[in-house]
Amino acid sequence: MNKIKFPSAYTILMLLTVLMALLTWLIPAGQYQMVTNETLGRMVPVVGSYQTVDANPQGIIDILMAPIQGFYDPASYAARAVDVALFVLVIGGFLAVVTQTGAIDAGIAGTMKRLAGREKWMIPILMGLFALGGTVYGMAEETIPFYALLIPVMIAAGYDSIVGVAIIMVGAGIGCLGSTINPFATVIASNAAEINFMEGFALRAAILVIGWLICVFYVMRYAERVKQDPSSSIVAHQHDDNLRHFLHSKEQQTPELNTTRKAVLAIFGLTFCVMMWGVSSAGWWMAELSALFIGSSILVGFVGRLSEVEITDSFVNGARDLLGVALIIAIARGLVVVMDNGNITHTILNYAEGLLGGLNEIAFINAIYWVEAVLCIVVPSSSGLAVLSMPVLAPLADFAGVGRELVVTAFQSASGLPNLVTPTSGVVMGGLAIGRVAYSSWLRFIGPLIGILTAMVMMLLSLGVMMS
Repeated sequence: MNKIKFPSAYTILMLLTVLMALLTWLIPAGQYQMVTNETLGRMVPVVGSYQTVDANPQGIIDILMAPIQGFYDPASYAARAVDVALFVLVIGGFLAVVTQTGAIDAGIAGTMKRLAGREKWMIPILMGLFALGGTVYGMAEETIPFYALLIPVMIAAGYDSIVGVAIIMVGAGIGCLGSTINPFATVIASNAAEINFMEGFALRAAILVIGWLICVFYVMRYAERVKQDPSSSIVAHQHDDNLRHFLHSKEQQTPELNTTRKAVLAIFGLTFCVMMWGVSSAGWWMAELSALFIGSSILVGFVGRLSEVEITDSFVNGARDLLGVALIIAIARGLVVVMDNGNITHTILNYAEGLLGGLNEIAFINAIYWVEAVLCIVVPSSSGLAVLSMPVLAPLADFAGVGRELVVTAFQSASGLPNLVTPTSGVVMGGLAIGRVAYSSWLRFIGPLIGILTAMVMMLLSLGVMMS
């Protein structure tokens, strides 16, 4: 019997688009009165101003047009999600060119080599490197090659396969949970919430650093316990089998961290620094940022001594790998277009205002966190969930007197947690398969940490409200 397969993000979003179109025939159409908020610099709804308007039910043609209208408005040719989608494709190309030089692989492998014999300190350092990848560009699938490289080192040092898996998966996972400038989560969510993605940076950085410290302590504590008493390992029953499997295999070939690759890594880091400066100080947005990463891709290619064919092929292939993300952004934005054209967005907002309107600021932001935590199970794509939920949830912050940047932070913190445990994630299940760790064993290890991280995020979100 074939197993029931969970539908893809594309199918989920298209089904939601159909559902929203049906709701335009059932839900009363309505609008809030919109006024300009000088502080925020945008139009915001006036509390209590909701009133019904003429219905505009959406049909089959509107559903089919929704993904197209998600990119741009065919009537006025005004951009909707096309600039963000293009930026995502350019980011994909840039990351592929950097990867083609071998710089990222060499950087991590070089760190491991230098710490040979001092494996204990590999845990915080490598978790820091993976967390940096997570917070900067949502490192996920890129971690897969490192499992086969790192797990034998950890087992040879007297630890178990869970330690190797945790260094990579938890390291990158806490980076995604504490996304500061991740284009696929924070930037897209901020864009959908109509704010600058540098707003709320300090709180997200605090979540990242504190979360990283918690995760490092948790993994190091487990690793030390296993080293002192191998029988305490969650996978102790696989000890002998894992020794044969991981330590008797061929050595993994990794590129050398030479001067050229060090220069590529410097350009990689500098590019993101320039991005932060451009957005916060120079008024840059998606067009300028796309140009920045195109220029950096070319520079990395030349410095990394790639041929013209290698630069262009890797850039195109990297963009192709993220084409699905770009389409998800358009489909999800098209869903919002159907809601807007059907005049039910403000009606749904009015219902939500009624449900959350009586909450104080601290209760409100934590309620938003749990709403996003539930939604991310239904819509596993962080970019898809961002453009789906932010247009509806971010305006609620205006009613509650909470900054929209806090809603974005609640979103990206909630959407980061499932990356550590969700069984529908190829990254999670792939990493566990390489490490020969059963899903039930992983849940035993990661369960308490998930609870600690959730409490930490809720406390910092509450503190963010009190300090705003």
